[in-house]
Amino acid sequence: MRALYVDDRYRGDHGIGRYAHEVLRRLRGDWRPLGLDGSPHGPMDALRRLPDLPRGALVYSPGYGALVRAQRQILTVHDMIHLRVPWPGRAKFAAYYAGPVRHAVRKAGVVLTVSETSARDIAEWVRDDAVRIVNAGNGCSAVFQPAGDAVATVEPYTLFVGNTRPHKNLDVVLRALVLAVRARVSVVVPESEAAAVRARTSALGVGDRVTVLHGVDDARLAMLYRGAAATVMPSTLEGFGLPALESIACGVPVIFWRGCEAVGEIVGDRGWAMESSADAEEWAAALVAAAGKRRRVNPPAPAAYDWDRTAGIVSNVLEQSPV
Repeated sequence: MRALYVDDRYRGDHGIGRYAHEVLRRLRGDWRPLGLDGSPHGPMDALRRLPDLPRGALVYSPGYGALVRAQRQILTVHDMIHLRVPWPGRAKFAAYYAGPVRHAVRKAGVVLTVSETSARDIAEWVRDDAVRIVNAGNGCSAVFQPAGDAVATVEPYTLFVGNTRPHKNLDVVLRALVLAVRARVSVVVPESEAAAVRARTSALGVGDRVTVLHGVDDARLAMLYRGAAATVMPSTLEGFGLPALESIACGVPVIFWRGCEAVGEIVGDRGWAMESSADAEEWAAALVAAAGKRRRVNPPAPAAYDWDRTAGIVSNVLEQSPV
């Protein structure tokens, strides 16, 4: 395999950060960090100057951050959510994907992704039969399993794991709590968003029934899943849906919106599918039902979501990339 350099700036307590952490430490062969600073998602990052690299060097990015000066770069495009946000916010993403991202994908002739839903969306976007789209899937840490300690509470609770971006749709759950007067929800979000969640719950008058958490490690998160009556994932758009996978891996059902295909792809019949993404009354009924009957589900087979398998597929693609 040619010299491989990795843009290893994808770090953090989020889906792409988790993916990068798990996959990069399992890549076959020797690779070197590209050595870039700043964010891979900065507005001018795509045009930045790169270090001097050997002729024929290959750059791999575990996210969608394209680098137009790279001789050849393979991306993992997790989803096409940016192209579905409302206008005018979509304009900058439309230009970025039509320019640097499309350039990198077509030049490489291959792009990696994480689900069949995302693979289909990428095919519709790239519209180039010469580009091979490889679904490397996603993994699930071994800590997420039914056996183990669980958070113990007097009152049943449902669990939300994510952030406050609009497509995560947390607000429908908070509005549902206004109607489900005895329901309780634990919310795990980044520290920078915790104050905003508390302010919203206070404004709705449900702050005493919402526990806001941040900085939760995997061991604690697994305990939160196992202690929950259900995990709620009301996303309107997802490329994969890692909290849904972690939840069912712990044997805990998921409440989700039927229209979010990537989450439905993971959950199947291991939960409750809501007909509406915005009907607080329907979500309130689901919260009450989940709390009233503690249901447990069978986790998926370990081989179905395995980080070694995912990293192996990524390694194959990188090794097979032509000079």
